[in-house]
Amino acid sequence: MRELRGIGVSPGRAAGPVLRLAPPPALPSPPAVVDAAAEKDVVRRAVTSVAADLTRRAEAAADPTAAEVLRAQVLMATDEMLTDAADAAIEAGSAAPHALAAALAEHRAAFEAAGGYLAERVSDLDDLRDRLVAACLGLPMPGVPAPGHPFILLARDLAPADTAGLDPSVVLALVTAEGGPTSHTAILARTLGIPAIVRCAEIGEIPDMSVVAVDGGTGVVTAGLTDEEAAAVNRAAQEVRAQRAASHGPGRTADGHPVALLANIGSARDLIADVEGVGLFRTELLYLDHTDPPGEQEQVAAYTAVFSALPGRKVVVRTLDAGADKPLPFLRLADEPNPALGVRGLRVSRRAPEVLSTQLSAIATAAAATDAEVWVMAPMVATASEAAEFAAACRAHGLPTTGVMIEIPAAALRAPSILRDVDFLSLGTNDLSQYTFAADRMCGDLADLLDPWQPALIALIAACATAGAEAGKPVGVCGESAADPDFALVLAGLGISSLSMAPRSIPAVRESLAAHTLEECRQIAKAALAADTPEAARAAVRSATPR
Repeated sequence: MRELRGIGVSPGRAAGPVLRLAPPPALPSPPAVVDAAAEKDVVRRAVTSVAADLTRRAEAAADPTAAEVLRAQVLMATDEMLTDAADAAIEAGSAAPHALAAALAEHRAAFEAAGGYLAERVSDLDDLRDRLVAACLGLPMPGVPAPGHPFILLARDLAPADTAGLDPSVVLALVTAEGGPTSHTAILARTLGIPAIVRCAEIGEIPDMSVVAVDGGTGVVTAGLTDEEAAAVNRAAQEVRAQRAASHGPGRTADGHPVALLANIGSARDLIADVEGVGLFRTELLYLDHTDPPGEQEQVAAYTAVFSALPGRKVVVRTLDAGADKPLPFLRLADEPNPALGVRGLRVSRRAPEVLSTQLSAIATAAAATDAEVWVMAPMVATASEAAEFAAACRAHGLPTTGVMIEIPAAALRAPSILRDVDFLSLGTNDLSQYTFAADRMCGDLADLLDPWQPALIALIAACATAGAEAGKPVGVCGESAADPDFALVLAGLGISSLSMAPRSIPAVRESLAAHTLEECRQIAKAALAADTPEAARAAVRSATPR
């Protein structure tokens, strides 16, 4: 046997034969263009065909997040700027597939230069290019193989259209050579409950149909298994899944200490029945694709749909998290040289205060009409004065429970001051990692710095938890790190009071907490804090955790 190592991003184990993603189409040598009008017609037929296919995939997608991403790809494909750029390239002598590839290359460069959210969409553009080129050339769409039996999917990386229709009973696990802990692949794998590993560069050496085992918790791919060994891995994994399927109720340690297990959602469609509440309601999905801001009544309807489904339970609403790196046309924000450090999140209210005011009014109206326990928090808060201003605005609208997201190290360092004016903190560990380590979330070469097990990140989390305990106010984590059953033990031991994650991740975290006392969690957290590297932190925790 041989072990290959990457970064585990979706826990669970599976074994089976490996197959690779179908390769993208290759552009042929540029032909001479004799009929520009005919080439433009090919472009439009390709756009129509690909947009229709992506729309069908979005409608069939079981996961709402995947559906939203696919709809965004449809908008990219049908954007008049794309066809105009392709037409210009055709007039300059390019054939249809080459013209589309060139037009999308320009879009790609602009997205990369923008950074932040737009840089995260680069893989979506690459996938769109491959699909449009295939449509122009009359070739099959690139994508996931369909061998008629379960398999483990290997890829350089995965696009939204590849992951949207994945069947977990057929695709047993995902392993990519690129990507990172906060990549689209990682988030979708956790949402679908599929074990996944990213940044495993050596997968190119594994022959198709060879049998491997994937451990999405440890990040280890074991190659060279026999069929009998693979069957044993899958039997053990099935037993774990059955145990988790029978798991219900609130989050508790073995000695009864409560750690609320909440869901991250984008709309009412994401909700499941057995959930204590919502720890992160991403309201920006309501604003996407709007040329004008959504009206107050439209917002009231969307919020009411979520609040009504959770009577008596907590719903933490994050106000609009958008800005220069998540461009919304109606905000009319100026271009910025570094959008990740620019006007985004709460900072948008400096230029468009009416957007926040309308949203708070809509949340308050929906909250008053339902029985949910509505909390409101702001993203991208850096200082205690920003937190105080936000809290005052919320209370002026009749929203009594207000908090802020801790995504900036400055806010983590000043958590005691911030807690003087707000009622709770919620740590967004994805962005907190990015800003702490000066490592762009889309830079695969820096994926190790975005590992939530980095000791510096754990220390910042610990500082916030301590500040919360001293103030007698709750501190939660709503970043993807909360979905790691082992890391959840560290968070509970540090004093984090709630963990919010993709709904499918809750049972595994619930079972992990139930197997340890609070004191054991504290010792685990102490060991992780004392480690000098993520690997040492993981090893320290796993040595104290039964397998």
